[in-house]
Amino acid sequence: MTKVVLNGSVSLDGYSAGPNVGEEHPMGEGGERLHEWMFAEGSDGDAPFAATVGAVVLGRRTFDLGLPHWGDTPFPVPSFVLTHEPRPPLAMKSAAFTFVTDGPRSAVEQARAAAGDRDVLVMAAAESARHVLRAGLVDEIRLQLVPVLLGGGSRLLDGLRPTELERVGTTEADDVVHLRFRVLR
Repeated sequence: MTKVVLNGSVSLDGYSAGPNVGEEHPMGEGGERLHEWMFAEGSDGDAPFAATVGAVVLGRRTFDLGLPHWGDTPFPVPSFVLTHEPRPPLAMKSAAFTFVTDGPRSAVEQARAAAGDRDVLVMAAAESARHVLRAGLVDEIRLQLVPVLLGGGSRLLDGLRPTELERVGTTEADDVVHLRFRVLR
C-alpha cells in the first residue's frame, strides 16, 4: 500500500536548512552539513529508502534551488511541485516535474496515482512539508537527526497542531540517527 512519507535531515536544534537560503547556499549557510552523512565513507546514503519511492512532492523553492544541482528529478520518478505559478510539465531525463497550483491535497493525490504501489516522498523542505502535514496527508515521518546545531534557518516542524506519533524504527550511525515515526490518526 502506498504511504506518504515526509523525509528529511534535521539538526539537533530542529533546522532542515541553515540561515540565508539562496542560490549561493541552497541549504542555507551551514546547511550542507545536514547531508554529509549520505556521502560518508561506508554509507549507502539514502539508497534503501530511495528504492521504495514512486513519486515525489516538493515545494517550488526546493525545485528552483535544487534543479541546477540535480540536473534531473531528485529521484528517477515523477515529481510534483507545489506552486502558485502555473506552468507546463517539465520533462527531464528520468521523469518529469508537474507543477500543481491547487494545493497539497491535489499534489499528493497526483503523486499517489503516479507512485502505484510505491511510496510518495515529501521532500522535507520546511514550508511545503508543513503544508502537507497540516493537511493530514502524511502517514510516516522519517528524520535523519544530524549532530550539529545550526542556530538558525528553517525549522521543519514549527507551527503544527499537536499530532501523536508512534516510533517504528531507529538506526544509528557515527554521524546520523535515523528515526521513523508512524502518524497516528
